[in-house]
Amino acid sequence: MSGPRNAEDRLRRLLVMLPYLMEAGEVPLSEVAERFDMTEAQVTNDLELVAMCGLPPYVDEMIDVFVDDGMVFVGVPRLFTRSLRLTAPEAFSLLAAGRAALELPGGDATGPLGRGLAKLAAALGAAGIDTASAGSDDTAGVAIDLSRPELTDQIIDAVAAHAELAVTYYTPARDAVSERTFVPRHVFVEAGNWYVRADDARSGELRTFRIDRIEQAAPTGRTVPPEGDAPGEPQPFFTDVDVPRALVRVGPDAQWIIDRYPIDRADPTTARGVPNGWLDVTLPVASERWLARLLVRLGPDAVLVEPDELRPAVTSLAQRMLARYAD
Repeated sequence: MSGPRNAEDRLRRLLVMLPYLMEAGEVPLSEVAERFDMTEAQVTNDLELVAMCGLPPYVDEMIDVFVDDGMVFVGVPRLFTRSLRLTAPEAFSLLAAGRAALELPGGDATGPLGRGLAKLAAALGAAGIDTASAGSDDTAGVAIDLSRPELTDQIIDAVAAHAELAVTYYTPARDAVSERTFVPRHVFVEAGNWYVRADDARSGELRTFRIDRIEQAAPTGRTVPPEGDAPGEPQPFFTDVDVPRALVRVGPDAQWIIDRYPIDRADPTTARGVPNGWLDVTLPVASERWLARLLVRLGPDAVLVEPDELRPAVTSLAQRMLARYAD
């Protein structure tokens, strides 16, 4: 494929490409380009866009994709293995876009995208919504969500009663489930997702939690009236939620990350012996591997300041990449 491509063409191509790459895990860049009738540069540019895509609040649910030394590496986030919940309009839009994408080079009706669309069409049919090609009764892994998350009403009631809840909460950034105790203060909807602002016992702070990640909730029997004014409008997502942070010192040639990735803050460094123009950037971390690959990509123009526990992952990835170049 030659010539400029508009955003719609690129999106359709990615809808075909990503299921294939996620199933394969590691594929030569030349093979991907040939399969989808693209140049290697076009594949690389499109995958760089994918690396910045995810669900709100984005950072902890980014797609882990990386192009290195002629190979494409794609990881499958746990989000993609959990039951997909869509509103009816979202389901129709996805079904229409997916069917159009199957007509592009590389599309395979029996491949992962085709199988996923069959599940989606069947799930819509099971919800009483007519579709033209609901030919599969295999709806496992797909549910059409026509309302809010299951625990929303219980949490709204807890807000009104100032009731403390013991919850089981899934954190994608660590791919872990934790037990927490909090007092819900405010429920709101943002970008199609339901959230609760709550006084979190573990951190001692007001935090934001996504309700569809709360797997269980039970009253502890305690009531805790709010101190001072009730929380108002929520602050930006990246100041909340359980997303790990890293402090990275970046030189002028690496400061493009401030525009490309969400960050908490960027300040001129005060460390001794550092040239003028370097910044200390605090940013949310999608995963250890994501941060390691970013730092390897930035090379000598970036230094991980903290946390120390991420250094082994960066060192290990750098060694593997150097070994591939040596081969």
